[in-house]
Amino acid sequence: METVIMPILRFLGVFMLQVFVFNALEPGFGIHIMIYPLFIALLPFNNNVFSMLTISFFLGFIIDIFSNTFGLHSSAALAMAIARPPIYNNFSPRDGYDNLKLPTILRMGFRWHLVTFGPLLLIHHLWFFALESFRLDELFFTLKKTFLSAFITFIVCMILQYIFFKKEKSR
Repeated sequence: METVIMPILRFLGVFMLQVFVFNALEPGFGIHIMIYPLFIALLPFNNNVFSMLTISFFLGFIIDIFSNTFGLHSSAALAMAIARPPIYNNFSPRDGYDNLKLPTILRMGFRWHLVTFGPLLLIHHLWFFALESFRLDELFFTLKKTFLSAFITFIVCMILQYIFFKKEKSR
């Protein structure tokens, strides 16, 4: 079971990595690496919707303040938090989720993350980039940025999980 300190440290770590490292990177082709959706995806299964929306908004709002994006991250984080329960319910195991464990890649597997976290990232990124441009004549550029950014972000988030989470020992 996780202590209260671990989620706070994870929150601060994701925030600092996003603001001080990944916001400073410019890989080109309109790609923006946004790792903070990983924090939302890794919230425990038993979080109620209100707490998930509150945490998501707070994380997005803090990143907005440091990124000078005027609510783009907040609204995209809320869109992802709203989409998370139906997507997770659609791909739940027959016996349901273990509420005491986090949905990390080491626990749930790559395939589960691909079909749950992948669409959540696409929703997040599409919402973010659509609001950023807010023009139909830039639709193809927005879609290109969405798919490229989501793909690179997905890879970075999987690598981060392998680095920062430990494999559970079987009993």
